[in-house]
Formats: sequence, C-alpha cells, structure tokens
Amino acid sequence: MNSKQGKTLEAIFAEPVLSNVLWADVEALFGAMGAAISQGRGSRVRVSLNGVDAVFHRPHPQKETDKGALKSVRRFLLEAGISP
Repeated sequence: MNSKQGKTLEAIFAEPVLSNVLWADVEALFGAMGAAISQGRGSRVRVSLNGVDAVFHRPHPQKETDKGALKSVRRFLLEAGISP
C-alpha cells in the first residue's frame, strides 16, 4: 500500500465522516489490499476481501463517495479485519 492509499484509509475512518473521498481512490485501496473486484449490473461493484463479500454502487454523476456509502465501506473493512 502506498502513501496515497494510506491517506485514503485514514479518510475512510475519519470522524466526522468525510464527503470528499473519491470512489476511484477507494477502489484503488481495495485493489492494493488484495481484494477481488468485479463489475456487477449497472453501477454495482462486487468486492471480496479476506472472506468478506460486499456490493457497492459507484457514485454518479459525481466522483465523490457520499457519507452513507463511506460508512458502508468502513463497516466492510472492519469486518474484513482492516483498520487504520
């Protein structure tokens, strides 16, 4: 994991929840952690990490992940044993 991905991980777990984290950075973080990422229907993205599976929706038309989705990403990472 490089420094940018480390900053993304910190941003995901920041309090209060941020609203300016780019989805592309979140996907890059998943990839750096060794997650299996596959495209679902429409804007759905399937992610599998450490035996934990989740489905997320890519934000559109904006590039930033909203607070609710970021909370879901945080919960997913915690279930997969990842924390900052």
